[in-house]
Amino acid sequence: MQKRCRIIYNPTSGREAIKSDLVEILNILERAGYETSAFATTPEENSARNEAERAARAGFNLIVAAGGDGTINEVVNGIAGLKHRPKLGIIPAGTTNDYARALKIPRESPVEAAKVIARGETIKIDIGMAGEKYFVNIAGGGLLTELTYVVPSEVKSLFGYLAYFVKGAEMLPRMKPIDMHLEYDDGVYDGKASMFFLALTNSVGGFEQLVPDASLDDGKFTLIVVKTSNLMEILQLFTKILNGGKHIDDPRILYVKTSKVVAKPVNEKMMINIDGEYGGDAPMTFKNLKQHIEIFANVKDIPDDAIRQQEEDEQAEDAREHLIQGVENLSHEELEMNDADHQSEDK
Repeated sequence: MQKRCRIIYNPTSGREAIKSDLVEILNILERAGYETSAFATTPEENSARNEAERAARAGFNLIVAAGGDGTINEVVNGIAGLKHRPKLGIIPAGTTNDYARALKIPRESPVEAAKVIARGETIKIDIGMAGEKYFVNIAGGGLLTELTYVVPSEVKSLFGYLAYFVKGAEMLPRMKPIDMHLEYDDGVYDGKASMFFLALTNSVGGFEQLVPDASLDDGKFTLIVVKTSNLMEILQLFTKILNGGKHIDDPRILYVKTSKVVAKPVNEKMMINIDGEYGGDAPMTFKNLKQHIEIFANVKDIPDDAIRQQEEDEQAEDAREHLIQGVENLSHEELEMNDADHQSEDK
């Protein structure tokens, strides 16, 4: 049966880079064996999400999210709640492209990203669930996590990282800690903090060392709680991040792995950021959905540690199948002889 692919692209992402390459991208995926069509998102709310769900229910084998992290998040939200989910491809065309960065997908050339999909290498990755919404890269709460949704999208497109840094410099001096109650697998954090993050990949806001030991498929978030709001101390922590991820052992940081987090405000409102957009207010429960989406990636360039769990699961499954096969191969006669031996020993 003919495989079908639906490209869902944001025509305004990343200086409209996708539109000029769309014909070549279609040809690449057609040559890879997919009957391919495209859908341009509109300003209508949940445009990408609704089309992703429609295409999945219509039986498309592959959905390609072409745009920034926001487009990817919408597409994932369209398919994550379905029992039968198509495979997911990514063609990055946004500002930070954190998820493409983690999957080692080319971020400067949509055509090269399409070739990664055509090669056919996939991995199964974890995603997060925050309340009733899904996320693929990060969720968090606290003042600095507001940074991504106070920078207008047009400014992000024009100035990229610079837009975040300028706005961040404005916000840091007025940053203050808030009281947080965070429940996680092995404990509870009760105290003041300027922000918390739940990361699924190693790349957050372009910082690839924020989670140096990130795994894409182990069923665990990395919970990071920044306890200080002091400007100089936060700058010191950023320096440690840039210097090989040395922040993870700093006493001003709580850094743990967990499959679930319950975040509750104590005295004041705490807004939640989900993949760079406003996702509601705490209280909120976050759950890790292990290996929930199968996605095309540049597998050979992803560090082994980042997808170790999947290989271990495959090895465990192979061992289980060998054990079952071995038991099935035992003849009834051998089993009866074994029973007879036990009976004679009892006498």
